[in-house]
Amino acid sequence: MPLEILIAMVLVGIIVIAVVLHFTGRSAPVPMTRETASRAWSRHDPDSRIHDAQPSTLGHAALIDTDNGLGLVWCFGADTIARPLAGSSLMDHPKGFRVRFADFATPSVLLHLSDSEREGWRRRILAASATSQPPTATEQRDQTHA
Repeated sequence: MPLEILIAMVLVGIIVIAVVLHFTGRSAPVPMTRETASRAWSRHDPDSRIHDAQPSTLGHAALIDTDNGLGLVWCFGADTIARPLAGSSLMDHPKGFRVRFADFATPSVLLHLSDSEREGWRRRILAASATSQPPTATEQRDQTHA
């Protein structure tokens, strides 16, 4: 089979799959409620106990209060991502703010927040990142080699 035909078949196949997934609703973001945010956090961190979940009014993210500190769950397509907020930093954005995590492997996330909830979330995230810093590499090494 000529390479041109094979490439065209692959591209058409990928496009058809994407269109079918979109129109069947499989690409819709997960709406965050207290229950869905708690389940998402438990799926990512089953060992922590959840005290409270506060979803944003737009339903794309939620703050999770656990025994291990404050965390964030957000939508990533039809799936969710959950990360602790220890050591994170915030940058202002016209639609909310961008959270940069202490874990360099985790990309930053843009939180779309209403004006009324922006300041409350900022206070909670900054308080959480200031009080519970993640262990440094030296502390981690000392803990594992003690």
